[in-house]
Amino acid sequence: MPPDSPLQKRIKRHVIGRKRAFFIAVPPGFESLCRKELAAPPLSIEGTAVPGGIDFEGRLDDCWRANLHLRIANRILMRIDAFKATDFARLQQKVSEIPWELYLPPKPAPLVHVTTAKSRLYHTGAIAERVLSCIQSRLEKWAPDSGRFSPEHDAIQRIFVRAEADRFTLSIDSSGALLYQRGVKTQGGRAPIRETIAAAALTLAGYTGQEPLVDPMCGTGTFAIEGAMMAAGIQPGAFRTFAFMGWPSFIPRKWAYIRRSAENAKPASSPVQIFASDIDPASCRSLVQCLEAVPFSGMIDVSCRDFFTLSPGERSEGKKGVVALNPPYGRRLGSRHGSRNLFQAICTHLLRTYPGWKIALVAPEPEWVSDVPFPLARLSFRHGGLAPVLLTGSVP
Repeated sequence: MPPDSPLQKRIKRHVIGRKRAFFIAVPPGFESLCRKELAAPPLSIEGTAVPGGIDFEGRLDDCWRANLHLRIANRILMRIDAFKATDFARLQQKVSEIPWELYLPPKPAPLVHVTTAKSRLYHTGAIAERVLSCIQSRLEKWAPDSGRFSPEHDAIQRIFVRAEADRFTLSIDSSGALLYQRGVKTQGGRAPIRETIAAAALTLAGYTGQEPLVDPMCGTGTFAIEGAMMAAGIQPGAFRTFAFMGWPSFIPRKWAYIRRSAENAKPASSPVQIFASDIDPASCRSLVQCLEAVPFSGMIDVSCRDFFTLSPGERSEGKKGVVALNPPYGRRLGSRHGSRNLFQAICTHLLRTYPGWKIALVAPEPEWVSDVPFPLARLSFRHGGLAPVLLTGSVP
């Protein structure tokens, strides 16, 4: 699209050239931690923690940078409009007035996600149908002016509609795939911990990237990979694409500059300080194959070992660091009783073998926290329909 076209001028004036409101969706319980991450360099953006996320105001490139750098966020939404509607006529009128041509490419049609609470319009399917119809009608009207726009990224865009007490808030998803999908791991696993939770766990445990990190029940290697990216200063979004790359407001040259600036700020490569192991040979082989495609593979040492026969000192040359564990549980062991017995044995082994080490430990169920024979900070979260507890602190 020519830079001097009327539509592009409107995009520059209303989307690129002014501050906008954004919402960072965060795993419940981690809002405060994500707010601190947002406020710290290199982002240095002030936000307000609210239930389920962070509100902040900024320019469009702040949204891009947040997607690239935030390790704990799930997705980032850009607010489009908010209004009150108690009937479908009013809803359609307000949605039709939104200049969707400034935010969305003409094709393909976006997906519309709707949630409602205490509103007279409560049928999510009917709301989504009308919102989508209004968006498509508006985009068809402006198609001749945007026909020469060639998006950098052709992923389907998503519009989120939230109706609460008859007030509608419409947002566009800037992230695309959830941000825990770093674009690094290709192998699957049984109930792996999400990268966002692993990053939060390592941060709360005090991991700085300068000390050894042991992931002794690594499975798919989430703790080890996330720790290596943190230690090497590699942005969590360095290996993936984002939905905002398909917006009419996307500026490829500016995005390339942001990426280069982030890469130039990386610290020097660290020596091997991250040790991943698992008793399952297949898991170890899959992790090794995955690491072959990433530039930080030399930072992670993978071996097939039994946690209960492994001495941390033999691998970390006597240095103490962080041990991170997401123990297998539930179907992975065949019974709840077997899972709890394993968790108790892990706690006992940690106390005997890892004195002085910092720890990040996932307790699969809240009542299992009482099995830990030393005090740890606790934070409850949701994961795969379960309510595990993240325990962090130090082994006495």
